[in-house]
Amino acid sequence: MKLSDLRREYCQGELSEQDVAAHPMTQFDTWLKQAIDANLPDPTAMVVATVDEEGQPSQRIVLLKDSNEDGFVFFTNLGSRKAQELKHNKKISLHFPWHALERQVIVYGEVEPLSTKKNMAYFISRPKESQLAAWASKQSHPISSRTMLMETFERMKHKFSQGEMPTPDFWGGFRVKPNKVEFWQGGEFRLHDRIMYSRNNLDNTTWDKQRLAP
Repeated sequence: MKLSDLRREYCQGELSEQDVAAHPMTQFDTWLKQAIDANLPDPTAMVVATVDEEGQPSQRIVLLKDSNEDGFVFFTNLGSRKAQELKHNKKISLHFPWHALERQVIVYGEVEPLSTKKNMAYFISRPKESQLAAWASKQSHPISSRTMLMETFERMKHKFSQGEMPTPDFWGGFRVKPNKVEFWQGGEFRLHDRIMYSRNNLDNTTWDKQRLAP
């Protein structure tokens, strides 16, 4: 079968300007809860897109760790490619692909680093193996083999075998402060529903909504 022949209709629901919440984060929380209740695999998984100094975009999947009216939170190695790119360009885009519900959410905004206190609070809440992995991996940097990575992991395991593990100074979180958020609901005949929230530039606290053509 040719790839061009693979298609299906989207007919699970509709989305109107009247039905969505006044604030995009309220609408996001509703959709996220529905994705969790639907037992979707990895409902908090999101594609994180950043841009390097030469204008080359890059993407990767990261897990959302918090969301509220202030934005979206994720954590990473601060030496990683995404963290280094965000150091030079704070602009970022997130994408939540909830295929089973025929929904997407796309976020446009800028990041701000989390405080040391917030980084520590989340780090100590992680399983010990995840804490050790953060210490063992120089994320995005070349390594000679997986064997070397596992050897480093075992060394960290021995080093921190007693007591609480400290938070690495090369590890931390970012909050994505959105200025635009798009909600996409699949529709019949490819006539999808798209509602875009844009932050009102006059007061920077309220949001305007508009429908986009599919």
